[in-house]
Amino acid sequence: MGRVFASVFDLDGKRVGRVKIPSVFSTALRPDVIKKAVVAIQTHRIQPQGRDVMAGKRTTARSWGVGHGIARIPRLRDSRRAALAPGTVGGRRAHPPVVEKRIEKRIPKKERRLALFSAIAATGIREVVAQRGHVVEGVPDLPLVVTDDIQGLKRTREVRDAFMKLGVWPDICRVKESIKIRAGKGKMRGRRRKMAVGPLIVISENGGILEAARNLPGVDVAYVRDLNPEILAPGTHPGRLTVWTRSSIEELKGWDGGK
Repeated sequence: MGRVFASVFDLDGKRVGRVKIPSVFSTALRPDVIKKAVVAIQTHRIQPQGRDVMAGKRTTARSWGVGHGIARIPRLRDSRRAALAPGTVGGRRAHPPVVEKRIEKRIPKKERRLALFSAIAATGIREVVAQRGHVVEGVPDLPLVVTDDIQGLKRTREVRDAFMKLGVWPDICRVKESIKIRAGKGKMRGRRRKMAVGPLIVISENGGILEAARNLPGVDVAYVRDLNPEILAPGTHPGRLTVWTRSSIEELKGWDGGK
């Protein structure tokens, strides 16, 4: 990023000052490293699973051996019905999951930091944000920096009014139009609805914005100290439309920038 300063807007969408852009925003865009980091984070939520070692083996089935003119597959006592072997009714699985399988993926610390910084830098590139699918025609500047007054909003309608004046509301309308009922059994498992990802609000402290923005579809609020590549690049795709508070930008200035 060649720019040095970014404009700061108030809740009415008016330019009230400017702030120096942290060096983190000059990090090169690395979609490959971001994808690697996001996948690693997602694997941390997978619960290990295994099977009872005796599953499918609690049976009297034994092979009759040779000389009977039938297959040597294990059969129930006093019956020709097959059991125990893989592929039979009630039989064991051939290669069941084991709890020893290593599911969690790990990446080097420097790669993880590079992925985070690259994902942050992507939020300041209009072409990347637009390519991800966000509506940015009305957004006055990227990175979009807002005064800390947004952290003190306590009502959803106040956040809505601020987003309208900042040009972010059309992207939330896009999210509303994307809501649909999931196809399949996921509807019965707590995942009934699917929708697109909307804007992210990055704050340094909560004055009510966490509660005020949680009812807006697709909107997430995160502390700057809790940022990770998955929040900034959902689905491994960098360039999420992000609203930065001025204090969060100031906090980013203390970061190394990966250099």
